[in-house]
Amino acid sequence: MVKEQFLRIERFIGSEALERLEKKTVAVAGVGAVGGFAAEALVRSGIGRIKILDFDTISETNINRQIIATHKTVGRLKTEVMEERLKDINPDLIVEAYPVFLSEENHHLLFDGADLVLDCIDSLNPKVNLLADAFKNNVPIISSMGAALRRNPSLIRFSDIMDTWGCPLAKQVRSGLRRRGVERGIECVFSPEKVDFTY
Repeated sequence: MVKEQFLRIERFIGSEALERLEKKTVAVAGVGAVGGFAAEALVRSGIGRIKILDFDTISETNINRQIIATHKTVGRLKTEVMEERLKDINPDLIVEAYPVFLSEENHHLLFDGADLVLDCIDSLNPKVNLLADAFKNNVPIISSMGAALRRNPSLIRFSDIMDTWGCPLAKQVRSGLRRRGVERGIECVFSPEKVDFTY
């Protein structure tokens, strides 16, 4: 029986697709500005199990852009606050929260049992290492490139990382992946919008 909160999702994607979603696991690396919204959208759409990994705590500067950041949550672990929020949305949701810094030694926390991994981190080396390791282990992953200071949502693109342009972070990630022997096969979201980073 479908819960009332998912009735409109069921009408949109159908009962079979909703049942499949309930059996899926998505891992989200980084639950800040991008990852927080992504995790919430997944849970509101009916995903049954989610893994979240982020070592950071919420700061006052996060309040303008992160869904879990409020004056009441400043100073708390992002994973702790995110887990509470997600369980408020769906009490039956299975959440695995890891308040740790992402490293090659703990990629398995995201990979094990995940049907999809979302890379929502903004640190270059951990990002490249995660993507290369996922590629090597045939783990489906989608990566988010730089979104800071971009204002035009109509420019958002989805492509293989090697087909990106106009995004400084994507350029660095491409170079890092090539050094690790990865060419094509990693999908990402990016924007080629020109940004003035001087202010």
